[in-house]
Amino acid sequence: MSRQAQSLLVTLLGSAVLRLSLTDVYLRYVKAGLRPYLLVAGVLLIAIGVVSFWRDVLVQRQPSAGRTAATDHQVEHAGHDHAHGPAVAWLLLLPVLAIFLVAPPALGAYSANRGSAVVGKPTTAFAALPPGNPVDVTLSDYASRAVWDKGRSMSGRTVRLRGFVTPRKGGGYYLTRITIACCAADSRPIKVGVSGAAGGFPADTWIEVTGRYTPGTEGGRNELIPRIQVTDVHEIAPPREPYEQ
Repeated sequence: MSRQAQSLLVTLLGSAVLRLSLTDVYLRYVKAGLRPYLLVAGVLLIAIGVVSFWRDVLVQRQPSAGRTAATDHQVEHAGHDHAHGPAVAWLLLLPVLAIFLVAPPALGAYSANRGSAVVGKPTTAFAALPPGNPVDVTLSDYASRAVWDKGRSMSGRTVRLRGFVTPRKGGGYYLTRITIACCAADSRPIKVGVSGAAGGFPADTWIEVTGRYTPGTEGGRNELIPRIQVTDVHEIAPPREPYEQ
């Protein structure tokens, strides 16, 4: 791969990063707080690629005055061989094209079924829920209260949860969210077993459920999946930010 091609690749990579950062698509990969860093990185990559490209072009257009004909021939021949280097280097362009043409979706039911739904133990006491019924609760907060507080802080309360559908082995489904600390690479699923008037939905459908805490957990090895007794459920549009933090 020639130096000009390398510069072009860096420019395209920067353009891809900038394109993702200027839309909500970047939220499929990293948390919202990293947007400024992505913007800066995209601009810097574009600047490096453009400057490097024009520098190489100017060097080629201004050959040394003392160059002999033999040297010119050797340089031309070496450049010809270099230009026909390993074609596999161009495969580096494929991820960039994929971002431009078909941006991969956010992690969903497929990833959730292959990860362990581990509920981390909180370091502080659970605060009382806001007044009113139903009360909006994040899926991670519900799971934490259900597992580590045995649902005491939700006793007698009606809660409203939002998430996507992950099929459950043996029938039914889990209400699921993916949580991230930094990016999709450190993601883990949070699941809540749904019972009662749960209805049936395809995998990855975003839904809103209203119901009450019910005791007990389920799940495989190293998993603690709490439950909710549903009284109402309906489909909703996917949220702007697909992950909980």
